[in-house]
Amino acid sequence: MRKTNELIVREAQENTEVEFRSQPFVSSGNYYSAATRDSAGSLKLREYWNAIRKRLWLIVSIAILVTTLTAIYVARKPNIYEAKARIQVDLEQNNPQLQVTDRPALLSNPDPAYFNTQLQLLTSDSLLRRVIKEMNLDTNKEFQEEKNQQRASAWRAFLRSIGLVREERRKEDTKIDEITPGMNLASVEEMNEAIRLAPYVEIIKKKLQVEPVRESRATFKDTRLIEVRFQHTNPELAALVVNGIAEIFAKQNQEKRTGTSKRTNDFLSERIASLQAEIKRDEMRLAELKNSAGILKKDEGQTIVIDRLAGLNRQLLEAENARKIAEAEYNAVKDSPDRLKALVEEKLQRYITERENDMRALNNEATKRIAELEAEKARLLVEYQESALEVQEINRKIDALKRTVEVAQEKNRKDLEEYRSRTAKEILTNLQTKYEQAKAQEDKIRKAFDEQYRRAEGENRAAIDIRLLEQNLETNRGFLKNLIEQQSSNDVIARGTENNISVVDPAIPPDTPVSPRRLLTVMMAFFLSIVFGVGLSLFLEYLDDSVKTVEDVETYLGLPALAVIPTIGVSQRRKLLPVGTGEENGSQGKAGSEILIYNSSNSSLSEAYRQLRTSILLSVAGHAPRSLLVTSSLPSEGKTTTAVNTAISLAQTGAKVLIVDADMRRPRVHSIFNVQNREGLSNLLSSEIKADKVLDKVQFDSAAKLYILPSGPVPPNPAELIGSKSMLNLMEILHNEFTHVVIDSPPIASFTDGVLIASMVDGVIMVVHSGKSSRHVVRRSKQLLQDVGAKIFGVILNKVDVNSQENYYYYQSYYYSSYYKKEEEK
Repeated sequence: MRKTNELIVREAQENTEVEFRSQPFVSSGNYYSAATRDSAGSLKLREYWNAIRKRLWLIVSIAILVTTLTAIYVARKPNIYEAKARIQVDLEQNNPQLQVTDRPALLSNPDPAYFNTQLQLLTSDSLLRRVIKEMNLDTNKEFQEEKNQQRASAWRAFLRSIGLVREERRKEDTKIDEITPGMNLASVEEMNEAIRLAPYVEIIKKKLQVEPVRESRATFKDTRLIEVRFQHTNPELAALVVNGIAEIFAKQNQEKRTGTSKRTNDFLSERIASLQAEIKRDEMRLAELKNSAGILKKDEGQTIVIDRLAGLNRQLLEAENARKIAEAEYNAVKDSPDRLKALVEEKLQRYITERENDMRALNNEATKRIAELEAEKARLLVEYQESALEVQEINRKIDALKRTVEVAQEKNRKDLEEYRSRTAKEILTNLQTKYEQAKAQEDKIRKAFDEQYRRAEGENRAAIDIRLLEQNLETNRGFLKNLIEQQSSNDVIARGTENNISVVDPAIPPDTPVSPRRLLTVMMAFFLSIVFGVGLSLFLEYLDDSVKTVEDVETYLGLPALAVIPTIGVSQRRKLLPVGTGEENGSQGKAGSEILIYNSSNSSLSEAYRQLRTSILLSVAGHAPRSLLVTSSLPSEGKTTTAVNTAISLAQTGAKVLIVDADMRRPRVHSIFNVQNREGLSNLLSSEIKADKVLDKVQFDSAAKLYILPSGPVPPNPAELIGSKSMLNLMEILHNEFTHVVIDSPPIASFTDGVLIASMVDGVIMVVHSGKSSRHVVRRSKQLLQDVGAKIFGVILNKVDVNSQENYYYYQSYYYSSYYKKEEEK
């Protein structure tokens, strides 16, 4: 016993010297607790760095794979060229031919939504269909390829298969046979044409961008310029499409502005042609009647009737023509918002002029008054502060004047809108009234004509017909002359209408592509793959529930780490003590023999078990523990190997040490030391316990200087034997006969044997396989031991890869401090 106490003192002195050179360790039984740890932040960063280094191969593999696939993808993608054109959109102005004064034409559409409307019209389906038809894009081979690629896209097919994109059921020969009354399209042909061109319109819209141009150098950023951009693999085709859209848009706007004149011209042309044909027929019929004999003779009464009938006929023709003109004007305005808008703007000229004069006078007066107040304010600021009452009063007056101007402007705008709406209704009402009055006048004259015609039926019909024909010819010739004059005037007005939309910068075929940006895409793919790989590594590390480092033991288990046992290679096994058979524990190339104590006292394993021995001897205050249980949570964590080497390490101090193989389910101690297992612990527990009988079952290994009690034959009820009173009696006998008793038991989480033994010994050591043992399972085993009142000395972190970054710091610090100590002793 005195030798043991001396050994404890000597080990404590050695441990103190070790710790003085290696600051990471303290002598409180936990030789691997950090004495001077880094801050929490640096510790976390080191954990992250270790997790990244641990799975560096995964990060590199992801980066190489993603970058390579991206490079192949962008290399196979065709170059995309972008053509640009600029369109200027000015506010609409009235036709100069319609001016009744010498005053310049006012802007007729101060509507702020006008510019936004033009942006929408530039991307409208109707405009794009017209572009496709006029430029024959539907027969262009490259556009056909775009259409086929869009339809056969593998990506779209995949999206359709998972339900993210709807299946397009439209076919090439889809047509509409009839139109319901609610449809707005003019004809079935127009709808069928729209359906046919829909895929091409979709292609253009996907690659078309229309944006207003903003001026960054000026305070007022808005301009009246619109930039039209289109992307395609063919630069010439891209420029062609952009120019086509810009030119046809300007052309369509001009047609809309001159649409009223064109419709009027069409009506006049149709009416002129009709009158010319009618005059020609009447002249031929008149010639035939005059050649007939006796037709030209008539008496005085007949002359009066004929003259009266001729007058009514002339009035009827005039009334009919007036009705047709009034009807045409009413229908033209009713069916054409543009024509109605033009008429409204004509009537707005005088009203706008008057309101502008009033607003100009108000603005001038307000500006003048504000300037006077600002001057007075500047004078006062020389003597007073900004917060002075006099200065504040002037500020209130200035704000009141500004609000007055703003209110007047807002009222002027509302009055303008109200007047425009009221004027539009008045125009429609007046035209409708004019048409109805003309029709009523026509009906009245026609009724009088029919009555006079019936009175003349009994007279010379031929003479009447001649007179009527002559009158018709005279009237129609007058109408024809007037219509021709109106047509000439309408042509002048149409030619004088200027287009407020023009192409200022037509597109030219671009030289350089805008996409794909291959280098940038590859670099981004590389960067994102690195980020993804790092994130995946940290996520896998988060999912890893194993205990890997000393910090994990202390943080997650709340137990001290007594020792760190490194993994040894196959080449190092030759240095082991020639004890037993040296069977491997099955860790695939890195596991060593069960007996790990080197012949060289300076080996890393010797130092590791020397530290473990010191921790055990100092674990109980006042004396060394007499009995010790070495166990683990699950099989294959190295508990038997640790128990054997711990016992050998204690025996090297000269103490009388016994190792007991209490794992009666899978005994292995006898095979390690190559001893007989015919009799052992199971035999003792099955019979009466006596001291001499116990010692008879104990065997001695001279090489290891260790006493061995094998498990004996495997019993059918190991737990009952372990939990019996015989086990308590046996432990008492062993305490009296041996200095230290080391017991190897089955895994705690699998069997209750170890829990039963834990309540009978001085302390328990838990063996944890680094990188394999689950925190949850180990915590559960710890709880089972604490439930029976077992004293847990700490944890042995077994099979540690000291070459890993996360374990290098702890192990090397300890190993080299011990090494330097030995060198100094020499």
